[in-house]
Amino acid sequence: MRATGSTRVTRLLRAPRAAVYAALLDPDAIARWKVPAAMSCTVHAFDGREGGAYRISLTYDAADRAGKTTAHTDTYHGRFVRLVPDQLVVEADEFETDDPALRGEMTITITLADADGGTRLDAVHDGLPGGVPPADNEVGWREALDRLAALVEPPG
Repeated sequence: MRATGSTRVTRLLRAPRAAVYAALLDPDAIARWKVPAAMSCTVHAFDGREGGAYRISLTYDAADRAGKTTAHTDTYHGRFVRLVPDQLVVEADEFETDDPALRGEMTITITLADADGGTRLDAVHDGLPGGVPPADNEVGWREALDRLAALVEPPG
């Protein structure tokens, strides 16, 4: 199956761009926010610089949810293609799977801009494998960005 899907998600965060950018490149922060609801995240390897590689697993909390890599886990690996401090993160990711419907490199482009006293984050996820419904991917991104907001925004 060819990679054909794409999603775009925008979020206004009440935090400065530098704080948001830092959370995009910190493995401890990634483990806390870059995961949909009802899943947990494990960062196995992480080199947060341009050209740096990473490997991450997302595991479903519920035993009845099927993973892409193992029974309940989606593992992916990738690299940082381009980094512009406080402005841009471009990643290339690929699921570790035997299922041809879930294979193929995906590109995630996150752009940060000043907006309304905070940061506007635009995330574009291109090249979704045919076996990943774009609507499901969008829901996962929105849930992850809710966690990012909770991490970087001041209380109240």
